Amino acid sequence: QVQLMESGGGLVQPGGSLGLSCAASGSIDSINALGWYRQAPGKQRELVARITSGGSTNYADSVKGRFTISRDNGQNTVHLQMTSLKAEDTAVYYCNLEGRQYRGRWKAVDYWGNGTLVTVSS
Repeated sequence: QVQLMESGGGLVQPGGSLGLSCAASGSIDSINALGWYRQAPGKQRELVARITSGGSTNYADSVKGRFTISRDNGQNTVHLQMTSLKAEDTAVYYCNLEGRQYRGRWKAVDYWGNGTLVTVSS
C-alpha cells in the first residue's frame, strides 16, 4: 500500500507564490508518473501538472508559465511551485501517483492523497 502526504497549502494573496510537496511512502514496484490535480467548489477534479518517471511534464493550459512541477526521484517526492496565483486557482490540490505493482503479473495502480487547500484571496 502507498500513502501520499501533501503539505504546503494555505492562504495567499493574488499574485503571490506558494509551494506544495507530496511524499510517497510504502511499497510500490514501479512509478510511472506523479501529478497534482485540483478540485474547486462545484467543479470537477482537473489535472494541474504531471511528471513522468522519465521527467516529461505536462500542464493545464491555465497554469502554464506560472506553475512548475518537479520530482526528487530518490525520495519519491513531487513538488509544485505556484507563482502569480489567481483567485481561480483556489481549490483543494491532490497528489496522485500512477504506478504498477507486480503480484504474479503487472497491475496498474493509482493512489491519491487526502488533499491540501489552497486559497487565493486578499
